[in-house]
Amino acid sequence: MTTTQPRRTITALVEDKPGVLNRVSSMFRRRGFNIASLAVGHSEIPNLSRMTFVVEGDDAVVEQVTKHLHKLIDVIKVSDMSDENAVSRELALIRVKANVQSRSEIMQIVDIFRANIVDVAPDNLIIEVTGDEDKIESLQNLLGSFGVMEVMRTGTIAMGRGMPVAQTDGPANGARPRLESGL
Repeated sequence: MTTTQPRRTITALVEDKPGVLNRVSSMFRRRGFNIASLAVGHSEIPNLSRMTFVVEGDDAVVEQVTKHLHKLIDVIKVSDMSDENAVSRELALIRVKANVQSRSEIMQIVDIFRANIVDVAPDNLIIEVTGDEDKIESLQNLLGSFGVMEVMRTGTIAMGRGMPVAQTDGPANGARPRLESGL
């Protein structure tokens, strides 16, 4: 019997420059850590991006990942969001077969999941859904009976509830972020 490892969410504030993603992903590869999900985007701080990783493993794995991330020169801040009160979401686009007879039923399912139909073609629909991994998988499973043709998922992003993670010192040239307590 196979037991699945718990999924843990880690965020990293990193320099927004070429090669950073490669260095970070190479560190994961060298250490044998599997990335279940990875999302990267600009942050609220100029010249810094935020990476969100979902990794499978226990506390020891997360501790090793965060220690190794801290060693990378382009990494400014690392946070384990797994046990925090956080909001996490994923975006998915799902192309599903649809004909005149099935469209209304698909539209009802889409409505129940508070998703949106973003494209209509004669033989298919593209549905946009945002939510946690379980919500997206549930919608995908329900649409499976109609024929899911294609799925694109962003990977998980997460943000702690309550206080913000970082503030800048202002528009000074090349100013580094001033990290608030607990960061």
